[in-house]
Order: sequence, then structure tokens, then C-alpha cells
Amino acid sequence: MSAYSSAPSFPWRTAGAVFFFASAWIGFASGVGVTERDEVATGGMLTQAYYALSLFVVGGVDMGVPTGGHWLARALVWVAYFGAPILAASTLIEALIRAISPQAWLLRRLKNHIIIVGSGELSLSYLRVLRQHEPDARVVIVCSGRQEQAVLDEFRQGFDASVVVGDITHAFFLRQLRVERARKILLLSDNSLRNYEAASVLLKLVPDIGSRIVMHCASLRFMRAMANTRVAERCETFNTYHLAAAGLVKSHMLKFFRDTVRKDIVVIAGFGRFGQTILEELQVHAGGEIEQVVIIERDAHRRVMVAEEQMQFSENVQRDVYEGDISNPDIWRQLDQDVDLNGNNAVFVLGTGQEEDNLRTALWIKRRFHDAMVIARSSKRSYFAEEVGREHGLVSISINELVEDNIPAHWLADSA
Repeated sequence: MSAYSSAPSFPWRTAGAVFFFASAWIGFASGVGVTERDEVATGGMLTQAYYALSLFVVGGVDMGVPTGGHWLARALVWVAYFGAPILAASTLIEALIRAISPQAWLLRRLKNHIIIVGSGELSLSYLRVLRQHEPDARVVIVCSGRQEQAVLDEFRQGFDASVVVGDITHAFFLRQLRVERARKILLLSDNSLRNYEAASVLLKLVPDIGSRIVMHCASLRFMRAMANTRVAERCETFNTYHLAAAGLVKSHMLKFFRDTVRKDIVVIAGFGRFGQTILEELQVHAGGEIEQVVIIERDAHRRVMVAEEQMQFSENVQRDVYEGDISNPDIWRQLDQDVDLNGNNAVFVLGTGQEEDNLRTALWIKRRFHDAMVIARSSKRSYFAEEVGREHGLVSISINELVEDNIPAHWLADSA
């Protein structure tokens, strides 16, 4: 990954202020006087410094015009007479513009920046990783006007990001964001269709921008259906659960599979987006290690049929489907009768959206099947769940952590 650091711009205004002050001070010290203040030429260094500073406030109105002294020294004072009030006025005008229209001022100066669309957990996860790698990268967050102030403050103060409000699907607003100068554009909102729409508009505005666009699609079914579209082919598209599942398989499950002698049995309790992507990743990376996959879900048969439309199930792995709630003991009793789970080759993934049920059921399974790997999922990082995991031999995972650990390096690097 190529390192990136935004080069600090030269402080022209500060340098100008120092130059004009020094010009006036040197001129006064060299014998230049003014027509309305005789004490300037004869006064001490502090007096002359005071009058040099006053040029930034009232110019030379109360002092009269420079007179006497060497012509070069007098020229320096004249330069300060004009330069100091102009600099002061421009600074005041700029401050007023910032106060009246801070967003317009910010957008005018954008260059080599990262644009993040969306203000949810995914944007926060990306920013946490980005700031670890590149603390000085220029970041602009685009959100709607309905966000809580605490969230906006976290972006500004916690991550040193600029926040603007606008519609990412409007070409005029995209031009204001200076998208042609952006090094990366991440469409991370949960509205999949608007992300695709924004990417389509971006490609029309800047045809070669596709390699710089990373687009999140919250719906796996929609993402798979759109896979052959121009937008999907030109931009990089991903799903949060897909990213998390790939990380889980590679960081935890593959090692367990390699350490067991017999082929493994994987029980996926919860066959939503996360469960489906786990199965997909297992088929890609560990197909030869798995003997049987068991799916448990309330409407398991419907979800399996939907998944079959979008992905190819391996014929070399036995698949069994149990329909019911993971909190129902009858499901586990029936599974225990049908499948031999007492060896050291069983993996249980409690991946439903009910975090309390996941943790509680994981504890029960670990007590029942001591040698099994038991994984309990939560959405955000839970220190309590991690502590319980250490105490009882569970693997506690969170979607956010898995995403952050598996964000590709090129999403952070300068693509230029």
C-alpha cells in the first residue's frame, strides 16, 4: 500500500503579515517618518513596532504619508501602507464567507480527497481503519440533513472529517464535490439503489472514474442480480456481510479445519445474509474439508431456495435443512439424534440477528459439545461477549470488527 500524506500548504497569509510588518518596522527604524506623527521617526523600537502593527487596523489614515529617510526605506513603508490593510480586509472577508457559507468554502478547496457517502456504522468502520493508516488524509462525509448532531460531531471531532449535506445522485452536487479530483469515492450508505444511481451519474460525469469508486450493496440478492451491469463491472462492489464472512472463514475456520483429521460438520444457525455468505465462502475456500453442512433458520426452506437462485451449492457436501428457532430445544434435540456432533470436527456458527440468543445458545452448545468450535455473532464489538468467550471457550465475533480487519488495502491507498 502506497503511503499518502497531504502536503501542508504554504502559509501565504502569515508570511504576508510578517513581510508587511517587517517592511514598515524597518522603514521606520531607518529614519522614515510620517506627516501626522512626528514621534514615529524619533521613537524607540517598541513605538515603531506599535505603529507598524496599526497599519493592519487603520492603515495609514491617522498617520499621514511617509516622508524623509532613504528612498528604499520609504518604498518599504509604502508597500506596507497598501499591503497591510488589503491583507487584513481579505482575511476578514474570508472569515465572513466561511461563517455565512462554510460548505461552499470547503468544497471550493477540495483536491486529492476521499469522499465517503453515508453516515452509518460502515462509514465509521472505514474511517477507523483509514485514520490508523493515514491520519492526515483529507476526508469529506456526505450525508442527508436528518442525521443526529452527535454523529456529525463524531465525524468532525473524532475523525477530523469534513461533513457536507447534499444529494449524491445530483450531478450539480457531485461537481461541487470535485469528484474528478478525488482519490477515492466510497458509496457506503444502506440504500443500495441510490448507491448504484450515484455510481451511474459519476461514470457519466467522469468516464474513467470507475476504478476509484467502491460501492456498498446492502442486499446480496440485488448485488448478485446487478453483477453484469455496466456500473457493477466498472466499479468495485461489495456487501458488508460478504466481507465479514470472508474474514471469519479465513481467520478462524480454516485453521480449525486443517487441524482436524476427519472432515468437518458445519452448523449454520441463522441463514440470512451473513449465513449465506459464510456458506459461499466455505464452498470456495474449504470445500474439500467439509463433510456436511446443517442450516437452521425459521423459514429455512424459503431462504435456501432464494440462495440457490443466486449461488451454486456444492454437490460434494451433504446439506441438511432444519426449520425452526434456535431458541427451541427441540431443534437441537432432533439435530443431535440425526447427526454425530460429539467429535472434535464440529463447528457451530450462531449467526442470527438476535445477539442475546446467539450468546445464550452458544454457551449451551459448548457445554453439550465440549470439543466443538462455537462461534457467536454480534453486530458491534461487545467486550462482555468477548469476556464470556474467553471464560467458556467460545469465539465471539462482531460484524464491524470483521469488516474493519478485512478492508482491502487498496481502498486506503492512493490510486493515482
